[in-house]
Amino acid sequence: MALLIRVLGRQTSTSQWIPVCSRLVPLSPTKVPWGRTLCGTSQKIKIAALRMYTNCVEKTDFEEFFLRCQMPDTFNSWFLITLLHVWMCLVRMKQEGRSGKYMCQIIVHFMWEDVEQRGRIMGVNPYILKKNMILMTNSFYAAILGYDEGILSDDHGLAAALWRTFFNQKCEDPRQLELLVEYVRKQMQYLDSMNGEDLLLTGEVSWRPLVEKNPQSILKPNTPTYNDEGL
Repeated sequence: MALLIRVLGRQTSTSQWIPVCSRLVPLSPTKVPWGRTLCGTSQKIKIAALRMYTNCVEKTDFEEFFLRCQMPDTFNSWFLITLLHVWMCLVRMKQEGRSGKYMCQIIVHFMWEDVEQRGRIMGVNPYILKKNMILMTNSFYAAILGYDEGILSDDHGLAAALWRTFFNQKCEDPRQLELLVEYVRKQMQYLDSMNGEDLLLTGEVSWRPLVEKNPQSILKPNTPTYNDEGL
């Protein structure tokens, strides 16, 4: 996860966490493209967006994906798995109007800050890192378009999108594709069952297991708790 620093809000005593970065979307509410409607809540949405992205990388069982999808334990595999979960969050939050779309922008910014930070920690040459970031950005938006088309299609269409992007056209086991299609479908249903206002306030999401031990356990999630500041 990108480096974080703790700062105290000037108008409240609530502790807030923001990433230490140089190219993050401006934090000033006046920079919101659709005017003043988000000024009072934009900071809360940014905090919720950070939580939601953090849940994508900290609550996902990467080892299970590596094992069941026969993926190598590499940075690229981590990125493909993270991308899939970020995309599912984006699909869910786009249903929450302008606030949700704004949150999507912040989630994507946090993701790229994290990717860049991880590359630096791994000691990747700055020139190579910059070049790879450009390639990954192009791959990200191509994947988003493909996944969007797949989720609106039948299982064959979704399987094709996962085969092209998640498996990089190298999956020869149809059971792995079937597993991923089932995972995406049930996870999207699970996210849709979560209250939109709660997601905007808390950013708390959870993920179903890749393989369900008990299919009957897919229940509507509990309503998260938060204080008056939405934290």
